[in-house]
Amino acid sequence: MEKGKTKIKAETKTKAKTTTKTTKAKTKKTENALTMPIIGLFVLVLVVMIFNQTQINSISGDLNSVSARSINAGGTDLLDLDLSKITSTGHAIAAVFPVENIYTAEDAMAILFPTGTPEYGDALGVNFDDPVTSLATLARMFEGLKSEVKQSNPEAFQRYINLASNPYGVSCEYCCGIGPAGADKNGNSKCGCQHNPALLSVTLYLTAYTDYNDGEILREVIKWKTLFFPKNMIELGMTVAGGDTSALDNLPGMVGGC
Repeated sequence: MEKGKTKIKAETKTKAKTTTKTTKAKTKKTENALTMPIIGLFVLVLVVMIFNQTQINSISGDLNSVSARSINAGGTDLLDLDLSKITSTGHAIAAVFPVENIYTAEDAMAILFPTGTPEYGDALGVNFDDPVTSLATLARMFEGLKSEVKQSNPEAFQRYINLASNPYGVSCEYCCGIGPAGADKNGNSKCGCQHNPALLSVTLYLTAYTDYNDGEILREVIKWKTLFFPKNMIELGMTVAGGDTSALDNLPGMVGGC
């Protein structure tokens, strides 16, 4: 009887060992089966992450490049700008923008086209990203702003007249053919369209209510003028590319009529 029990115990032990080995083998097999897809998935995720990061870095580089160009567009030193040498809108562009950086139409657009809200935008209720609404807003305020500045700040009003009544490009020359001067010697608008009084409003406000110098004011006006007449202004920017304005001397001061 004892021998029979011993034999049964031995068989039970053997079966237990076999079962344990089989279970371990199955577990190992299962672990291997689970590990391979997980590793593959991990590698795939890693590849996707690296690819995405590469794309992000590339896009960031492009944006930084555009931002740098936009900053450079306003980097010209305008403190000692000689306005007497400006006799057309093209000359004004060459005087207040780094046209030497323009090689293609894309360069001209990057330098001349403004975006976002200017420093004075909130005060006037305008921004570069909505030129149509801003145009109407600026045009409506002209008469009231002119009377206000003329009465309260005669010196600023005279600066405005100097900028707007001389051929510096403060005008709607591309829609009404009045040439590069938008105001007469009394500060009145030479045209009744929206573009002209809108540009005059920018000039008036900046002379009276900011510390912008004449060159900085002229640059802001040209930014708005580029928004109002993009095709003409970009073409003009391309004409003066490289800083050479000699080609402008043969251009007419006024095209068409009002």
